[in-house]
Amino acid sequence: MPRMTALEIDEFLGRSFPEARAFAQIETLGDRELTVRMPFRSGYLRPGGTVSGPALMTLADTAAYLLVLAMVGPVALAVTSTFNIHFLAKPRPADVIATAHMLKLGKRLATIAIAMRSDGDDAIVAHATATYALPASG
Repeated sequence: MPRMTALEIDEFLGRSFPEARAFAQIETLGDRELTVRMPFRSGYLRPGGTVSGPALMTLADTAAYLLVLAMVGPVALAVTSTFNIHFLAKPRPADVIATAHMLKLGKRLATIAIAMRSDGDDAIVAHATATYALPASG
């Protein structure tokens, strides 16, 4: 069960990480899953008319961080400890939707899988996994 709502996460980002707030917006938040949208910007394109790898990597990491916040609360010092991505198809020049799913949430680590799709298309364009280190409580 999430400890923060989408609105609470947005307010936290406004105070702590306003850049992330502008980069992607939460669309849905469930028990162990979150969906975010990265609005299309022409600056994300690389030659060939595809959304760039760095934009997709940032989206995946942002989605993972937002899911960690939802599940553990406003922990600004949760940090990425491992990140792996597979680029599977050429994303169209459109919004990209990322769905993050919590695979395991422990006391010190959270492991998340992230699937990304071009808006309006069911094909996964990239898949990532991220592990977040959580600060010791207390």
